[in-house]
Amino acid sequence: MHTDLLNDDYVSGVSLKAKKNAGITTVTIETARGSGGALSSKVATKFNYAGFSVDKGQLKADGGRVLETSVVPCPGCKISFKADKGADLCVDYTKGNLFVTSVLDVLDTSKFNASASLAHPTCGFTVGGFTNYSLSGKSGFTAYDLGLKYSKGSLMASVSTASKLSAINIGLLYKVNNDLSIASQTSHSSSNSCNVLAVGALYKAPFGDVKAKIGSNGKVHASLIKEVAPKVMVKASGSVSTSDFSDFTTGLGIEI
Repeated sequence: MHTDLLNDDYVSGVSLKAKKNAGITTVTIETARGSGGALSSKVATKFNYAGFSVDKGQLKADGGRVLETSVVPCPGCKISFKADKGADLCVDYTKGNLFVTSVLDVLDTSKFNASASLAHPTCGFTVGGFTNYSLSGKSGFTAYDLGLKYSKGSLMASVSTASKLSAINIGLLYKVNNDLSIASQTSHSSSNSCNVLAVGALYKAPFGDVKAKIGSNGKVHASLIKEVAPKVMVKASGSVSTSDFSDFTTGLGIEI
C-alpha cells in the first residue's frame, strides 16, 4: 500500500543480488560494498520437498546463519520456524476473509505475539489488531493496537493506532491514473497533533519507474527503477537534506 511507495526501492550504498535456479533449489547471493570499500556477501537457498519448505537458509559474511522452514499440515494452516538471532515458532491460519497469526519465542520463551484481521471485500474494509505479551519477568501486555484499511477504486486509506492506542497513524494512497500514484503518511497524538512523516509519488515514465518522497526530517529521496534486460533490475537512488545540500548520498542496487 502506501508504505511500499514511501519505503521500498530507496537503496543506499552499492549492492548486487543474483538469483539462480538449480534443480529444486533457488540460490541467491547478495553482495554489498561497505563504507570502507570492503565487500560482504550473503548466500541463501530455498526449496520445497514433499510438502516441507525451506523458505530461507542463509549464511552471512559474519558467520551468522538464518533458517526459515514451514509446513502446511492442513488447508488454511501454516506452521513456520524462524531462527536468526532468536528462534520463533509461527502459526498462520486463513479461512475465507479471516487471517490469524501467532508467534512464540521458543528460544527464551519470553514473549508471545498474535494478530488477526478480517476483510469485507464488498465494502472494501479490513479491520484487525495485534498484541504482544511478555512471558518473562513481569508478565503482561507490552503492546496492543488496532488498524482499519479501506480500499475502493483508486483510493486506499489506512488508520492504525500505535504505542498502546496513544497515537494514530494515517496512510493514504491515490492512483491518479495508470502512470501516476501519490501517497502520504502522518502521525497524530496528544503531544503532536499532526506530524507529516512522508509524502511521495510514483511515476511510471517511458524510461523507468521514478519514485520520490520528502520526509519530516527535511530529506528528499528519489529513485529510478528500470529493467535494463530480461530479469535484470537496476535501482539507482539519491537523497539530499533541504537544510544542507552537502548532505548528499547515493545508492545503486542491481538484481539479476
